[in-house]
Amino acid sequence: MFFNDSFIQMALFASLLASLASGTMGAFVVVKRIVFIAGSISHSILAGTSFCLWLQKTQNISWITPTHGAFTAAVLSALLLGWIHLKYRQREDAIIAAIWSTGMAIGIIFLSVTPGNNVEMMNFLFGNILWITNQDLLLLGALDLLIIVTVILNYRKFLALCFDEEQALLRGIPVRKLYMLLLSIIAITIVLLVQIIGTILVIALLTIPATFAGLFTRNLPSMMLLGTLLCSLFSFGGLATSYYLNWPAGATIALFSAICYLIALFVKKKRFSWILFKR
Repeated sequence: MFFNDSFIQMALFASLLASLASGTMGAFVVVKRIVFIAGSISHSILAGTSFCLWLQKTQNISWITPTHGAFTAAVLSALLLGWIHLKYRQREDAIIAAIWSTGMAIGIIFLSVTPGNNVEMMNFLFGNILWITNQDLLLLGALDLLIIVTVILNYRKFLALCFDEEQALLRGIPVRKLYMLLLSIIAITIVLLVQIIGTILVIALLTIPATFAGLFTRNLPSMMLLGTLLCSLFSFGGLATSYYLNWPAGATIALFSAICYLIALFVKKKRFSWILFKR
């Protein structure tokens, strides 16, 4: 049976933990319209993971792992992108693209000079949720706790930042510091989601559930809650599909999410058209 497989059970627990972060922070990403910044952060992770893997295998520094590199690269990229967003608004799209490609380039270079099969990097690129360990679950749980506590303590400020940045400034809210904090938490969320779906597909899990939820909700808390539930459903559905069809889990979750979102768009459009016709 599908749910009796121990690997699948661990994957389901990991999906639940990742869904909590995805639904919460994905709402901020979608509302603030910083999907491209999140994409740049996720692809910059490759530089950090490849560099730490190179140190581990060529310099025999055993305590460094690709996960350490992922967190470091993600947070540094978030802070750099936040600074660029605040200082160079007119050209931020081009600079974001430059950082995106630079992170990937550095990662590919270190990956090419690292001996071995580099299975770890394949897991970071494409995700390997079926190899989640108890230690990974504890890490995911700790990061979830950090994310939830940070959001609860700063919710009203984050709300003002996302919907009316100028008004937040007039009210004396430290917008710059708050924006950097928001991006840093998003960076941590991205590293968390990489464990599930991989670097290349992480934006799907971060944005599709929140965007889907935005079709049927009118406020941010409802969007977060529905986004979390949808992310869990997408993860479970994608895992089940990948299990029975023998497809890669991360890619199947992303594809399953996208198909569900397209169906929701179609249903909502048909319903809206029917209401107009009835009138």
